[in-house]
Amino acid sequence: MKLTTFSDYTLRVLMFLALNRERLATIPEMAAAYDISENHLMKVVHQLARSGVIESVRGKGGGVRLAHAPEDIRLGEVVRVSEGAAPIVECLADDVSHCRIAPACRLTAILVGAFDAMYARLDEYTLADLVRAPRKLEALLVRRDVSLN
Repeated sequence: MKLTTFSDYTLRVLMFLALNRERLATIPEMAAAYDISENHLMKVVHQLARSGVIESVRGKGGGVRLAHAPEDIRLGEVVRVSEGAAPIVECLADDVSHCRIAPACRLTAILVGAFDAMYARLDEYTLADLVRAPRKLEALLVRRDVSLN
C-alpha cells in the first residue's frame, strides 16, 4: 500500500503548522521549507481548509493555521479525507466491474481488511504525536529565503 503524494503533503503541512502555532504560515514558506511545489501545496491547503482542519486568513499578512489543537487531529481521519473515496480495487467501484473472477475472488475482502487495519492504526495517533521532537523538526525546516508577511 502506498499513500498518495497528496496525503504526504497534507501531513507535512499539518506538521509545519503544528510547529508554528503562534503565527500564520504561508504556502510559499512551507513550500520552501520542504522544497516542494507551491501549486501542489495550494491544492492541499484548499482541501484542508474546506475540511475544517485548518483556517485560512486572506489578505495582507494572511496565511493558514491549525483550526484545532494537534492533540485533536487524528491521522486516520486526515488520511481518509486526503485519499478520497476512490475504490482500492476495481471490483469495489460503483459501476459494473469487468473483472471475470469477481464472483469467486477473496482478494477484495482481504484488501478491504488491510486498509481498515491501516486506518485503525493511524487513528491511534494524532498530529501531536508527529511533532513530539519539535527542535529536530524545526532545525530541518529552516526557512529558505522566504519573507514572512
